[in-house]
Amino acid sequence: MDRKSYTAELAGLRELRTEITAAEKQLAAAQAALDKLTGRRARKVAGLAGYEGAQAPAIAKASGLSVGDVVRIAPLLDPTPAAVRAAKADDQAAAPTPAPEVPEAEPAVAVAPTLTRPAPAVEQLAPAVPVTEAPTEVEDQVGAEQLAVLQTGSATSAPGETEPGVQAASDRTTTSIPGAIGQHPVAPVAAAPRPVVEAGPRELPTLPEGPAGARFEAVTSGLVSKRPPFTQQARATVFLDAAAGMLAVRDQTVRLDLGARTPGEILDAVLATAPGTERVYITAGAPWHDGAERYSTLKDAVAAWLNTPSERWTTAVGSGRDKLAGHFVHQRQPVGRYAPAAAPDGGTTEIRSMGEWFDPDGADVVTCRQAFTLLWQALRRHWDDAVLMGSPSQTGRDLWSRTIPTTGKWAGGYPVLSEELRGLLHATGGQGRTELILPPRVPEQLPALVEYDRTFAYAKHLWKSPVGTPRRITAAAFAAMTEQEQTKALMSCSHWNVRVTVPADWNHVGLLPAPVAGDRAWIYPSEPGATFTTWAGGAEVHLALANHLGPWKVEILGGLLFEDGKPLDEWGKRLKAAWADLTNLSKLHGDERQRQAAYLASRAVRSVLLFGLGGFAQRPRLVSGTTPLGEALPAGVEILGQDGEVVTWQRQAGFSRDPYAHPEWAAYVWSGARAALLDMRYREGKQVIGYAGALHAKPGTVVYFGTDGIALTERQPWPYRGEPGDYLLKGHLTGPVEHPASQEEYLKLRGLGRAELAEKGTEQ
Repeated sequence: MDRKSYTAELAGLRELRTEITAAEKQLAAAQAALDKLTGRRARKVAGLAGYEGAQAPAIAKASGLSVGDVVRIAPLLDPTPAAVRAAKADDQAAAPTPAPEVPEAEPAVAVAPTLTRPAPAVEQLAPAVPVTEAPTEVEDQVGAEQLAVLQTGSATSAPGETEPGVQAASDRTTTSIPGAIGQHPVAPVAAAPRPVVEAGPRELPTLPEGPAGARFEAVTSGLVSKRPPFTQQARATVFLDAAAGMLAVRDQTVRLDLGARTPGEILDAVLATAPGTERVYITAGAPWHDGAERYSTLKDAVAAWLNTPSERWTTAVGSGRDKLAGHFVHQRQPVGRYAPAAAPDGGTTEIRSMGEWFDPDGADVVTCRQAFTLLWQALRRHWDDAVLMGSPSQTGRDLWSRTIPTTGKWAGGYPVLSEELRGLLHATGGQGRTELILPPRVPEQLPALVEYDRTFAYAKHLWKSPVGTPRRITAAAFAAMTEQEQTKALMSCSHWNVRVTVPADWNHVGLLPAPVAGDRAWIYPSEPGATFTTWAGGAEVHLALANHLGPWKVEILGGLLFEDGKPLDEWGKRLKAAWADLTNLSKLHGDERQRQAAYLASRAVRSVLLFGLGGFAQRPRLVSGTTPLGEALPAGVEILGQDGEVVTWQRQAGFSRDPYAHPEWAAYVWSGARAALLDMRYREGKQVIGYAGALHAKPGTVVYFGTDGIALTERQPWPYRGEPGDYLLKGHLTGPVEHPASQEEYLKLRGLGRAELAEKGTEQ
C-alpha cells in the first residue's frame, strides 16, 4: 500500500466512523424508548394485580407477555394452586444436596501453632470506672458492605461482595505442627468424616504459581500516594430545609418559595438569594422522594427527580478527568450536579444530602449549619489547610494526604499495589460483621435484649497498617519457620488463605468468616467439626489460635506478609483529637443548640474516618451519569431510564488508576475491628485492666453482630471510659422478648431497647 492509498483509506475510515456513531445514537435512542415502554408495561401489570379478580392469562394476553413473565412481575397472580406450590417447595427443600467434588490433588498446607495465653477471669471483672452518659453511636447511614465513595466528578459505590465458595475437606497430606514448635515429617491426616459448611458455589481466589503469581507481590509502576502540592479551595455552601423552605446562608436564615421542589426551582430560589452558591445541602424534606409512589423502585424515582427538565439548568458534565460525571443516583443520598443552560461549561452547583455527614435527627437548618462550622473549626485546629469537601470520603482522603511524611522511608509517598493484588484483597477482605444468631443457638424467648456499641470503633485500629510490597508466604515456607517466626508472622500485618476446622467441643459463636453466595457474602461457622476454606487477616487468625476458650485448627494454605507501618496513625490521632474536642463540647456547652451542633459535628468526624477508610478500599467502581438523548453513550453502560431529553446510565468502571487506592489498609482495619467484636483488652499503660467482646459473654447469650456493636441477652461488666473502641451500653429491652426472625425485626426491637434505656437510665 502506497501513501496515497493509505490516505484514502483513512478518509474512508473517518466516514465509516461518522456513520457508525449516527447508527449508535439511533440504537441508543430506540433502546431507551423500548426500556421506557417496557417499564411502563411492568408498572401497569403490577397495578392490575391489585384488582381482586385479576387473572394472569388475561393480563398476559393483553400485555404480550407470557404467563410466567406476568407472575414474575406480580407474584400475587400466580395461578398455581397454593397446595401445589407448597408441595414443590417441600420437594425442593428435601432434595439431596449433591456431594462436593473432591479435588484430585491439593497444595501442601501447614497447621499453624496454637498460641496460648492465660484465660481471663471474666466472672471477677468489674468496670474500671463507672458507666457514664455519652452521646450514642448511630449505625452507618450506608450498610457495612455498602460504603459509598463519592468522588469529585464520578460517583462510586461499593457493590456487594461477589466472591466464590468453600472447598470441601478431603483426604490430604499436611505438614503437622502440633501445639508448639518443631519440624515434623509430612504425615497423612485422618480421613474421618467432618461436617462441611454449605457455602454455595462461591470459591475465593488463590495466589497463582509461576510468573502470574509475581503480580501479587508487586506494586503499580509510577503510582504513588503523594502529599498534594496545593491547598483545596472552599466552595460557597448553603443549607436548605426543603420541607419548611428555610435557607441558612452565612449568619442569616431566609424563607424561600421552592415551587414544586424540582432541582431547577430549588436552584432558582437559592441562587436568587445567595448568588455564587456552589453547594446546597438538603437538611430535611428529601425532595428527590417526591412522587416516589409512581415508580417501581426508589432509585428510579430519584433518577427521575434528578433529571427533571428545566429551562435554565442542565446536567453538569464536568471537564477534563471529570467529563461525563453527571449525577450520582442513590436511593437516599443522591448528588445532583447542575450548570446554567446558557453556559453548560461554566460553574457547577451541587445539590447534596446532609445525611452523607450525619443524621440531622430533627435538628433545624441553623443547627446543621452550625455543626458544619464547628466541624471545620475542630479540624482546622489539627490541619492548617483543612477544607470541607463535598463528602466525608473526599474530605477524609484529602486530610490523610496532608499527613504523608516529608522525611523518612515513605517521604516520597506510599506505592499502590498491583491491580491483581487489589482485586484479590477486594474479593477476600470483607467489611463489618453482620449476623443474626437464630435458635436453637439462642433461646426462642430472650430474657432481655441488651445492646452494646463500640464508640468510634475504627479509630482504635489505625495505629499499625501494612506498607510496601508484600512477601508471599507459601504453605511450605510457613512450615519451615520456627514457632517464634510463625507467631510473629501471624501477629504482623498479613492476609492468610487458610483451611479452618471448628473444635469438636466448641459451643460459642463463630470466629472466622466463610464465603457464601448471595447477598450475605460471609457467614461465621460455629458448628463443632465444621471445615471451610477462607481468607482472613492476621488479627482474626491469631485470635482463632489464641482465644482463651480453646484454639481452632488453622491450616495455612498461603498468605501475604507486609511490612508493619504507620500510614494511618497520624491521620487517626488528629481525627480522634477533633472528635474528643467536639464530644466534650457537646456535654459541657451551656447553650442547648450548641451542644446539639457539637454532637452532630462529632458524628461528622466519625463519617470522615469511616468513609475515608472506605475510600482507601477503592473497590471496583459503579459510575452513573446522564447523556442528552441522541448523543453517543459511553461504552459498556447499562441504561437506567429515560426522562424527557436525558438518558440516565450506569457502568462498571473497574479499578481506576487512583494514587490513593490502598485496600490493604481498609482490609487490615476491618479485620482488627471484627476481631475486637469477639475479644478486646482494656489497658492502662501495659497493664490489662479488663476484657470485652462476644467471647467474654456466656455461650448462648449473643443474639446479633452489627458492624461495631453486639446485642446479648444480659448485661456485661465491660468497662466504659468514653475512649475509641470502648463498649457503650446503648439499649436494654426488658424481657421476655420474642427472638427476632429477621434483621428488620431486630432493628425494631433495638429501637425499643434504646428508648427504654433512655427513659429508665443506665441503672434501670
